Amino acid sequence: MKIMVAIKRVVDYAVKIRVKPDKTGVETQNVKMSMNPFCEIALEEALRIKESGLASEVVAVSMGTAQCVDTLRTGLAMGADRGIHVEATGALYPLSVAKLLKALVEVEKPGLLILGKQAIDDDCNQTGQMVAGLLGWPQGTFASKVVLDKENQVATVDREVDGGLETLSLDLPAVIT
Repeated sequence: MKIMVAIKRVVDYAVKIRVKPDKTGVETQNVKMSMNPFCEIALEEALRIKESGLASEVVAVSMGTAQCVDTLRTGLAMGADRGIHVEATGALYPLSVAKLLKALVEVEKPGLLILGKQAIDDDCNQTGQMVAGLLGWPQGTFASKVVLDKENQVATVDREVDGGLETLSLDLPAVIT
């Protein structure tokens, strides 16, 4: 089974952000960028699944400017088998990212799509749910534990909810955030 992981390039979590003088956004020139921490957790989970022998390949995907290749290199250094960069010069919103991921899923045919639960730059927490809806795949959001049953093609996901933990059983292929 192939696992696809979406990774996003964001301003490093340790950097003190500055608002642009014209108040149109955050200053990103000459600012340290890194992989979104939640995307890093998603990639680590995909690599853990692969190391346990339940997946054959982990493909990291990043979208944006040419500098996103640095984020993909980080993913490859962590252990991803391949990286895919979708170059986009304009602003990428959750729905456009979800549509691009859907197109990539149709080409790559992964058995599992894992995303970080949210990005630290826009705090949206929407892309995973949108791509699951577009694909018609089951989804497990806010996952804290993922267990795959390759024989039965099922993922068991423990997820964080207000009252504690909830356990879901998802038929594969599925989307997990």
